[in-house]
Amino acid sequence: MPAVKAANPRTIFAPEDWSAITRVSPWLGIFQIIHAWTVVAFAAFGAAWAWEQSWLAGLVATPIALAILGGRQLGLSILMHDGAHGLLHPSRQVNNWLGQWPSGAATGSDLHAYRAYHLTHHKFTQQPEDPDLSLSKPFPTTRASLWRKAVRDLTGQTFFKQRSHQFAAALRGLQAILRGEAGNAEDKRDTSAGRALNLQSRSGIDAPVANIEGAKTTARTVGRFLFVQLILLAVSLTFWGWLPFLLWLVALATTFQLFLRIRNIAEHACTTTGSDDPFSHARTTYAGFFERATVAPYWVNYHSEHHLFMGVPCYSLPRAHALLGKEGYHAKMTIEPNYMSVLRRVTASPAS
Repeated sequence: MPAVKAANPRTIFAPEDWSAITRVSPWLGIFQIIHAWTVVAFAAFGAAWAWEQSWLAGLVATPIALAILGGRQLGLSILMHDGAHGLLHPSRQVNNWLGQWPSGAATGSDLHAYRAYHLTHHKFTQQPEDPDLSLSKPFPTTRASLWRKAVRDLTGQTFFKQRSHQFAAALRGLQAILRGEAGNAEDKRDTSAGRALNLQSRSGIDAPVANIEGAKTTARTVGRFLFVQLILLAVSLTFWGWLPFLLWLVALATTFQLFLRIRNIAEHACTTTGSDDPFSHARTTYAGFFERATVAPYWVNYHSEHHLFMGVPCYSLPRAHALLGKEGYHAKMTIEPNYMSVLRRVTASPAS
């Protein structure tokens, strides 16, 4: 199918406004990554401190910490996503390092593979060629089905399936690296290693790595992921013990998976996407403090604006939203008042 139609910012924004919202700061991306890791440290070490005070304080602090940690893990993924668009830093080299190491590697994704994969999603949003179509295609669904998905996320089942397939592919890639195997020229285009954060549908989880080069990229991705986990473990043991790292790992296997799913659902499920109307390609969802701390970190909730104008950094998306409203474009957009409203919209009662 043809690529979805793009919006023309020149017909929407004044030149000075467009220049302002597309300016990439040399400091804000770095600050956001530092902010994410600072919140991670306070949540993990804070909960560990609570357990030292009393078992009751620990029981109260732990679910709060897991929610905060899962939200910042999603936040690091969102910042990696900004890096895939070249929006973390005006220097391409610095941008790619920030997106590959302190953000992408923490949750097990490869910036470069994700970039190619994700730009295909933008080009063919909700079309058959969209690699993310399986995330929204099952909706609307029943509440019972959504609850089952949430249970799988919070019990670690989704994490285990994702990582077991990713690690199996990585093992195949490591064997290829050690044996000196090489794929053909077509293999170089494989982007399967970039799907790590988008394998929540059964078809996605079970999809094999396409070829040797994809497996080798996955091996390097998993290597970076494990290296970052070793650093976090060393920091945890140096300053406190096992518990902060254990909380990080449990959040990665549970709350992160749930928040990632809700974010994926909110962005495209049950939208009226069509190639002729760029304002219908995605959904914007307003977020309060709790939602910004969990399912909507770093302004990811302004997803319609992101699809309309990929060159706008995440910290400028609220201003883009306001400018669109000023020009009367909100009526053309899919906007929900909160994430509960989205979940109600994408669920339906079972057929009688």
